[in-house]
Amino acid sequence: MLVSLMFFYALLPLFWAVAKAHLFQFEIISNASTYYFNYVYCNIWEGECQPNQDDATQQVPTKNPWAGFPQDYMSLLSQWYCSLGQCCESGDCRITNNITGLANDLQFKLHGQHIAQSVVLKAVQGFVNDPDSNKPLTLSFHGWSGTGKNFVARIVADNLYRDGVKSECVRLFIAPFHFPHARLVDTYKGQLREAIRDMVLRCPQTLFIFDEAEKLHPGLIDAIKPYMDHYDNVDGVSYRRAVFLFLSNIGGATINDVALDFWHSGQNREDIGMEDLEHRLRAEAMESEGGFAQSELMSGHLIDFFVPFLPLEYRHVKLCARDAYSARGLEPDEETLDEVAKAMLYVPKEERLFSSQGCKSIPQRINFFLP
Repeated sequence: MLVSLMFFYALLPLFWAVAKAHLFQFEIISNASTYYFNYVYCNIWEGECQPNQDDATQQVPTKNPWAGFPQDYMSLLSQWYCSLGQCCESGDCRITNNITGLANDLQFKLHGQHIAQSVVLKAVQGFVNDPDSNKPLTLSFHGWSGTGKNFVARIVADNLYRDGVKSECVRLFIAPFHFPHARLVDTYKGQLREAIRDMVLRCPQTLFIFDEAEKLHPGLIDAIKPYMDHYDNVDGVSYRRAVFLFLSNIGGATINDVALDFWHSGQNREDIGMEDLEHRLRAEAMESEGGFAQSELMSGHLIDFFVPFLPLEYRHVKLCARDAYSARGLEPDEETLDEVAKAMLYVPKEERLFSSQGCKSIPQRINFFLP
C-alpha cells in the first residue's frame, strides 16, 4: 500500500502536465493557459517558436517553472506531445511553406493562367520570406467561373500547410452560405471577427478564403478591415502573418474582352500582362454593385494584388481533361481528349474561342466517355 501511494505521488506531476497538454489540444483551457503551454513547449523542448511580443496577452513568465521536474517526466511528456504531430524541428508542424511545391503545382497543374502563376507565386513567396511584413497578404482573384480561382486557393493551402484546406490554420467562407441574410449582418460581424481572432490565436499564419466575395455585405468586410490593415496588433493580437484571399467573378467580362482583343490583333495570349488588366479590375471592382465594392477594403487600398484569371481555350480544356483522367489512373488518347473538349460550350458565338464553363465540369463530364 505504501509503495503504491509513493508511486502515485511520484507520478502526480506527470498527470498534471499531461492533463494540461490534453486540454490544450482540445482548446478547453483559456487562451492564457494555451500560450503558457506553448511557451513551455518551445523552451523545454527547444522548439523554434517564440511568443508574439506585439500581443500583450501572450506575455509569459521568463522563468521556467518546470525546471525542477525530473527529466524522465519531461521526456515522456515530450514523446506523447510529439506523437500528436505537434512537435518538429521547424517549430509548428502544421505550417510547411513549401514554395518549391507551390511553384511546381502552379506551373504543371494550372493551365492557361500565366499571369496568376507568376503573381501568386511571387506574392506568397515574398510574404513567407519576409517575417517583418507590415500587413497581412491580401489577394483578390477575378475571372469567370471554372478558370481556376478556387483551384489556386487550394494549391496555396496545400503548399503552405501540412493538411492543406483541412488544416486548422485554413478557413473557407462562402458568402451566400455562411452569411445568407442581410438582416443578420450585425450578428455575422461578431461571429466573423471572433472566428478570425480565434484562428489567428490558434495559428498565427492563417489562411482565410472568401469565395463569392462580391456577395459579401459591405458591413461584414468593414468589420474585418482592421485585421488587413497596417496595424502592429488589434486588441493585442497581431494579424500580420495572416493571408486573405478574396475570390470573385467581378471583372470576368473585362478580362475576356482583353483576351479577345489580343486574339483579334494576332497577339499571343501569353503577352497579356498585369499592366493590361489590373488597373481595369481595380476600377471595375470599385464601381460594381455589391458589398465588396462598397467596403473600406477597396477605398483603403488594402488589396495587394488584383489577380486576373483568363478565359480558357480549347487546348486548355484538353489539358484539364487529361488531368482528370490521370487522377483516376487512366491514360486517354488524343481522340478521347478531343471528344471531351468538343463537348464543352464555347463563346463568343462567332469565334467559339473560350470555354463558357472553363474546366469546372470536366471531372464529371469524363464519366460519359468512360467505357
